[in-house]
Amino acid sequence: MKYFFSFIVLGSITLSIKIEVRAQAKSQTDSVLYSREKHFKNIRQITFGADNAEAYWSFDGNYFSFQSNNKEWGYQCDQIFYMPIEGMDLSKGAKPHLVSTGMGRTTCSFFMPDGKSILYASTHLGGKDCPKDVERKPGGKYLWPVYETYDIFVADLKGRITKQLTNSPGYDAEATISPKKDKIVFTSTRNGDLDLYTMDMDGKNVKQITHEIGYDGGAFFSPDGKKIVFRASRFKTDEEKKEYLDYLKQGLVAPTAMEIFTCNVDGSDLKQITHLGKANWAPFYHPSGKKIIFSSNHKGTRGFEFNLFMINEDGSGLEQVTYDRAFDSFPMFSPNGKKIIFSSNRNNGGTHNTNLFVADWVD
Repeated sequence: MKYFFSFIVLGSITLSIKIEVRAQAKSQTDSVLYSREKHFKNIRQITFGADNAEAYWSFDGNYFSFQSNNKEWGYQCDQIFYMPIEGMDLSKGAKPHLVSTGMGRTTCSFFMPDGKSILYASTHLGGKDCPKDVERKPGGKYLWPVYETYDIFVADLKGRITKQLTNSPGYDAEATISPKKDKIVFTSTRNGDLDLYTMDMDGKNVKQITHEIGYDGGAFFSPDGKKIVFRASRFKTDEEKKEYLDYLKQGLVAPTAMEIFTCNVDGSDLKQITHLGKANWAPFYHPSGKKIIFSSNHKGTRGFEFNLFMINEDGSGLEQVTYDRAFDSFPMFSPNGKKIIFSSNRNNGGTHNTNLFVADWVD
């Protein structure tokens, strides 16, 4: 699920907005590491230009998949690519490997356990063109589209689709795989709401695990595969709930308030972890299984100031991890816990580009 600047995407959703980001001090403008980011070491930039996000490691930690709308690669909206974490330099003209069909819009890719295929969501069965974005109205409410033509597919590394895992009316996307290599969690509107479901690796044995009205998405398993962390919107009034449902009937959501939740794989023991207000999302478990890293704008004076934070699983010990003035999100630890990959607006030369960065992780 993307959410970045100038493009904001959540799961499947890409919204183009114009934002002026004030220049940072020169010592930081030319850097990819800010002085207070003590958890990062040997940070380096991987992509250079356009909008790149949702980078997820292969199970062996040697590759990662991601989505990009880089027009220099010949595509008008997000498609799925993969590349090795070492040995390919995109700054010198190399191009990552295309996995998706090149049609429609795609999102939420994840390497299958065999390392020879990739899971992703795509709208291509609904049409070869990019689906239309929401019309922007000055002063209007900020909205994301939820494309009902999204389904979840598996393709080999040459881009040949080998299996369609979902085939239900409505949105099916945001799929990730358990470290135990036995289950997939994903978000679907098949029941009229945006809820979490699990299924077996072949798409069978689908089970709904969240049931409360609100947007449940961006889910990941804990390192031991026993729990799930995700972001969710919940409502304090009947009016807020009605507005959410009315928008959803139009294939839209207005995500201005989200918090981080956890539950067991079967949906039991549901807990709200953050109570920060604003937008808290893109959570991922720390390798210890006792902490959660996530993106939040709760400390920003403007809505687009997102940084990475870490919190204990019981909701204590909130710690700021990154110190960008624009956008950091989509953190994911490598399988061995030694590296982290994330998306950021840092070092983009004053443009709206969002790029991928990888760093050694220091506890």
